[in-house]
This record gives sequence, C-alpha cells and structure tokens, in this order.
Amino acid sequence: MVNASTRYYVELVIMSAIWGSSFLFLRIAAPEFGPFLLIQMRVLTAVIVMLPICVAFGKWGELVANWRVIFMVSLTNMAVPFCLFAFAALSMGSGLLSIMNATVPFFTALIGFAVFGQRLSLLSLLGMAVGFTGVIVLVFDPDAIDIAEGGLLAVCAALCACFLYGMAINLVSRKLIAVSGLAITSGSLLFSSVLLVPFSIHSLPDTMPSASVWAAVTALGIGCTGLAYLMFYRLIAKIGSEQTIMTAYLIPLFSLMWGYLFLSESITSFTVLGCLLVLLGVGMTTGKLSGLLKLATSLRRASEA
Repeated sequence: MVNASTRYYVELVIMSAIWGSSFLFLRIAAPEFGPFLLIQMRVLTAVIVMLPICVAFGKWGELVANWRVIFMVSLTNMAVPFCLFAFAALSMGSGLLSIMNATVPFFTALIGFAVFGQRLSLLSLLGMAVGFTGVIVLVFDPDAIDIAEGGLLAVCAALCACFLYGMAINLVSRKLIAVSGLAITSGSLLFSSVLLVPFSIHSLPDTMPSASVWAAVTALGIGCTGLAYLMFYRLIAKIGSEQTIMTAYLIPLFSLMWGYLFLSESITSFTVLGCLLVLLGVGMTTGKLSGLLKLATSLRRASEA
C-alpha cells in the first residue's frame, strides 16, 4: 500500500507532467492566435476556474487588501512573461522552451543578491555558470534553433521572461509571505486578463482556428494554469516548498517527451547536454541536489509499492 508521503510525490510527478505539457500547447496554439490573444484566453479561462474557488475559500479579502503588490506580481509572473514565452514558441520547440524556463532559479538568486542583499555561495555562482553554459549549448544547436530565422530573438524573449519570473518570486517572498497562494494566483490571473484586453483585440486571427487548436488553448488555461496551480499550492502545504520546487527538474523532461511524441520534435545530443547542464546548474544554485536524490528515492519506492 502506498503511504501518504509517497502519494504526494506521485502527485508532484503528475503536476510536472501537466505543466510540462503547457509548452506543447503553446507551440500548437501560438502560430494560430498570436502571443497576445493566446495568453488572453489562457488567463481568462484560468481565472474562471480560480476566482470562484478563491471566493469560496474566503480569500477574496486577502486579494483586495494586497491588490497593489498582486498587480505587480501579475505583470512580472503572468501577463508579460506568458506573452514572451508565447512569442518564443513561434520559433522554438516545446522542449527547449521548458529548458529555458528552468533557468528561473538563476535569475531569482541574482536578483535576490543584487536588489535585496541576499548572499550567494561560491557553489551557487558556479551553478549559474554551469547552467548558462547549458543555455549556450542549446543556442548553438543547429537542429533546434535557427538563429537566422528569429531563433536568437526567441531565446532572448524566453530568458527575459525567466528574469521577470525571478523578480516575481523575490517580490512574493518578501511582500506577500503572509498572503495565501490562492489569493495571489487568482488576483494575478484577474489583473492579467484585464491588462491584455487592448493588446488581444488587435491580434484577432483572420481565419477561425481548428477545433484541435481551441482544445489546446482550453487545456492550457484550465489544466496547465488553473488546475496545475491548485495542485502546486496543495503540495506546498503537504510536503513543503523545498520539495515541491523539485518540479523544476521534472518539467523539462516531460516537455521534451511530449514534444517528441506529439510534435515529432527531435532530441539531439545538444539538447540532452544542454538540459543536463541547466538542471545541474539549478541543483547547484539552489542547493537542492540532495533533494533531487530524495525525490528519486521516493519515486522508486512508489513504483515498487
């Protein structure tokens, strides 16, 4: 029989699989809708799921009381970076997008150091160097990124998005530490859905996208944003944030797999090497290498149960 702790780690894997598929859906829908309209629909469908839950759990008061900071979080954690990733999806595969997304801990640590005086160990600095070396390996993969056809701009957009995510994490950890994740997420989705209206209006497609593309948008909003965030905050409450953040290692692996299975995206030696370097750098920067081993042990036990 699977114990409660192991069950939560299985949920962590399921959540990572769902979040990993978000890059697949971005890759499918972005060319049809464009970045602005796609993200408008993503946050709108997600807020339809999250806002009623926020109200039902009595968190609306928290949202209103902290709306100014939550508004800033909506800009740096959803509205702008979501659009940047959707733009990058026009020129990059879903697997590479997810690997770029794994650089968020580097920017989080750098911003914490530069702006908030957070200390950085020598191991953390070395981890960043290793991780960004992985990014360089990915950029120079001729089979994955066409620099002449906007690939370099797509990489810059993805890294800018990760920089903004790093800002948002520092902002939340210092200004919203006592506010529930449900209130922060619901408020961020609400503000983002309003902010993107004027941009999305001017991005309407000339022809109606197919049913499969609409399905991808629905899955992106309800599953990869609404449901995934609910699972994320549930796991933080059950196994803690330090273990839950292990999802950073799993998302790229699932995203590479989904891209290979459903979009026939190639997994080259450059991709594998770059991914390993980025994830190793994340482990060194965050000091979570031991946590990764613990996660692997828990998953092995779950498979044996």
